[in-house]
Amino acid sequence: MITTHNLGFPRIGKKRELKFALEKYWKRDITQNELCDIAATLRHEHWQNQEQLDLLPVGDFSFYDQVLDTSFMLGNLPERVQNITDNTLDNYFRVARGRSSSNESECSCIQAGEMTKWFDTNYHYIVPEFDQNTQFSLDSSSLLEQIAEAQQQGHNIKPVIIGPVTYLWLGKAKDESNKLDLLDKLLPVYAELFSELEKTGIEWLQIDEPVLVTELSDAWQHALRNAYHTLQSTPLKLLLTTYFGELQENLQLSCTLPVDGVHIDAINGKDEVAKVIDWLPSHKILSLGVINGRNIWKTDLSDTVKWLKPIYERLQDRLWLAPSCSLLHVPVDLDNEQKLDSEIKSWFAFAIQKLEELALLASTLSEGESSVEKQLAENKAVIDSRKHSSRVHNQSVKSRVLEITDEMGNRQSQYNERATIQRKKLNLPLYPTTTIGSFPQTLEIRKARRDFRVGTLAEEQYRIAMQNEIKHCVNEQETLGLDVFVHGEPERNDMVEYFGEQLTGYAFTQFGWVQSYGSRCVKPPIIYGDISRPEPMTVAWAHYAQSLTDKPMKGMLTGPVTILNWSFVRDDQPRSETCLQLALAIRDEVLDLEKSGITMIQIDEAALREGLPLRKSQWQSYLDWAIKSFRITANGVTDETQIHTHMCYSEFNDIIASIADMDADVITIETSRSDMELLDVFDEFRYPNEIGPGVYDIHSPNIPSVKSIVDLMNKAKQRIPAERLWVNPDCGLKTRHWDEVKPALANMVEASEILRQER
Repeated sequence: MITTHNLGFPRIGKKRELKFALEKYWKRDITQNELCDIAATLRHEHWQNQEQLDLLPVGDFSFYDQVLDTSFMLGNLPERVQNITDNTLDNYFRVARGRSSSNESECSCIQAGEMTKWFDTNYHYIVPEFDQNTQFSLDSSSLLEQIAEAQQQGHNIKPVIIGPVTYLWLGKAKDESNKLDLLDKLLPVYAELFSELEKTGIEWLQIDEPVLVTELSDAWQHALRNAYHTLQSTPLKLLLTTYFGELQENLQLSCTLPVDGVHIDAINGKDEVAKVIDWLPSHKILSLGVINGRNIWKTDLSDTVKWLKPIYERLQDRLWLAPSCSLLHVPVDLDNEQKLDSEIKSWFAFAIQKLEELALLASTLSEGESSVEKQLAENKAVIDSRKHSSRVHNQSVKSRVLEITDEMGNRQSQYNERATIQRKKLNLPLYPTTTIGSFPQTLEIRKARRDFRVGTLAEEQYRIAMQNEIKHCVNEQETLGLDVFVHGEPERNDMVEYFGEQLTGYAFTQFGWVQSYGSRCVKPPIIYGDISRPEPMTVAWAHYAQSLTDKPMKGMLTGPVTILNWSFVRDDQPRSETCLQLALAIRDEVLDLEKSGITMIQIDEAALREGLPLRKSQWQSYLDWAIKSFRITANGVTDETQIHTHMCYSEFNDIIASIADMDADVITIETSRSDMELLDVFDEFRYPNEIGPGVYDIHSPNIPSVKSIVDLMNKAKQRIPAERLWVNPDCGLKTRHWDEVKPALANMVEASEILRQER
């Protein structure tokens, strides 16, 4: 028989129960015990959702992030959080977000841990911090409690942990020490963990080492050999788990490490499976990730069965089947969607449906196709329907992409010439202040949007309500004394979904939420067909906002690469072609904004870096089409129009030349949590254009002081001339509250005045 298992399940709940529970706890509207009870209920439901599997994951649930969970399990806590309180959960949230509750005293607030993207996904993790004095000590209580919980409910389980080498690889040394020097300290703690897990009676342990799909130096490869030879004495059976890419030069290493089984991503690494089978010793299990855990399309079951048959005949019970990676990255349940177009809905599979597909594949291989003939026929009909649907293909869109020329990606003049023209027109002071785009999305804003969506608020009433919110944002910016305004984006539910709703080729869900970090959930739109823009999307709002002030008003757009990377993307054509379709659609919007009198246009490419392939050898190909797409979007304007772009968590030192090649007049980036470390690249690379290094960490409720902002900007001006520096938060303010935003921005404006006086 084929063993079926799962690498991880979405933790937020079908109706985002975890999100709402966390936010209530942070407000102290519920107790810690109540929060833990909600978490236990969710875990119980999630295990029930996976009962058709042979092995269920335990340890994949997290209150915020699984990497942060690992740091706490290993006793690797930042010094700044130690000795604040004995409450482990509150300390956990302090590392995650700077404070544990919204009404916590300032003395209990700390600098939140640095946050970055989990490999090439839109999930974020809190970066482990290391230095030469780092020590590790085991606290496995949370994992052991979840194991006991699952066992009491009668489930056959497989605990899930992050492997020691990947854990070190994910972290950051805060001094000049070498992270790998910590491995000898770390391995005894893992050995102790294995000993504790053995006592629970489990047989298999899933140990995730996705670092194996990246390009590893000899030192990191040696670390993997050292780690698993050191840990091989455990009686537990270890399933070494990789995902998100191919093993390539790490294939032989992965197959020969002293573990009992290996999981590989057979969606991204299908061509390697035959080589893995040849290399894998005959006593080891091979787990194949044959269901796409990163996207929402139905699996072509007939095609997959045809491919798997000879593998099953060769391996028999040594073959395990699973999704390619954790299902954390897809929505929970397609059955929740009652308003989706029935034909388009039939093309999708969310987490629960993917596990049903998995079980069906196993049954087909074990019992023969005749046992599931009806289900296979239904699946084939759906696959064929999508492949040939006229709703997917639009020849006029495809023809327009073919007509793209090199000239469409070039500005009229070089940056130095444009900058002179723009400074004369805009007449901005030194260190101009601005924000990234959004202002707090209040309950009133959300209610108005919801009422309009369900038809209880008429279109004219909705327009007036949104204009009133825009007016409020403009008035607040006037009072604060900002130099460049934004309209606040009250009409936008999400920076990608808002645009997708107005483009052809997109579908939208009601409950297709996935976790981005902590309580932050996003509902990615779905690109199912060719994309075009039927009519202007933002012009009326921007034009109205500009009519309220003499200050420059930025038109706010999301760039094509970010729309692509933050959507569920069609898999029937290259991503580069889809991105060019998006570029042309957003280019039309840019030109219409310019025609309406908007002289500053910000085109956010927050997700540019996260689209990078995991292997550097493949980066340039991606960057070529990604930067081309941005330039096509942005560069049709005149020299007088100033183009801005924004990038989140932009550890872009290794792609700085490509960032410069975007040729945006101004870029704004996140640097507050990293204490301006991201600007180190400018010690060697002379970035030619203007830059706004973020000085206000909007992912924490903490309010930055005037002094901290001045200090950060003084670090920035050591690398960038003051004439080319802007002062701004590190991201949009949508998720914050006005009582946090106003004092933070007031401090930012005051800091800018001090900087001007020091000039």
